[in-house]
Amino acid sequence: MAAMEVGVITSLTADNDPFAHVGEFGLRTCQLCNWNPATWSAARAKAVKAMAKRAGVRIAAVWAGYSGPAVWNFIDGPSTLGLVPGRYRKKRVAELKKGADFAALAGAPAIITHVGFIPENPGDKLYAPTVDALADVAGHCKKRGIGFWFETGQETPVTLLRTIQDIGLPNLGINLDTANCILYGKANPVDSLDVFGEYVRNLHAKDGFYPTDGRALGKEAALGQGKVEWPRLFRRLKELKFTGEVVIEREISGPQQAKDIRKAVSYLRGLIARVQAG
Repeated sequence: MAAMEVGVITSLTADNDPFAHVGEFGLRTCQLCNWNPATWSAARAKAVKAMAKRAGVRIAAVWAGYSGPAVWNFIDGPSTLGLVPGRYRKKRVAELKKGADFAALAGAPAIITHVGFIPENPGDKLYAPTVDALADVAGHCKKRGIGFWFETGQETPVTLLRTIQDIGLPNLGINLDTANCILYGKANPVDSLDVFGEYVRNLHAKDGFYPTDGRALGKEAALGQGKVEWPRLFRRLKELKFTGEVVIEREISGPQQAKDIRKAVSYLRGLIARVQAG
């Protein structure tokens, strides 16, 4: 395994070959992303593990979605995303446990998800039950021998740090989405490493802009065209002795997505090489 190996996020459906997308860019690691818990069967997990072996691709993590509404804005997001909204919590806990079973059988080291808008105030009535639900899921992951990793974005870095400390399990980690810190207006991703850097296990290499109104997220952009300070970020990661995967995510589709991913692969490999050499 190469230190700071570049990979890509790829969609996993009930019957597709998720690794074709990875091989298209000459990469050998990926995150599998699936929003349909109904497809997380043991048979599919074993088939995916065999497919990865044949393709020569290492699964860096499984990104596990959940059922119910998911609205990506500041108005409806807090009441629909993750385990924070009480009306969806029980079902989603069960779904994420099922995702952990799938990931373990597929040979992945962890599941990743958005847990929702964790309350900034630890005295908020939603905070304690959210932490309890997260501890339930993370504990199940631990029994399966895998990690539970938070994708950043909807919470401030100190809130995420506090949540990890309150859960107190050893298999917790962070998938630092470099753009999400910015898109949600919660942090500069470089400075966030001062708060929770020790918990970062891998990255979503993504770029974007801060929000310009109080209702909609900021705009995602091609890597290098947004506000992420890439050289500074990787210098800080080196200081932290980070060796995880750098997984490219580009949230558009079609030919332009492929073009942007290829440019990102080239840029990131060059930047990582220069930082490691220096």
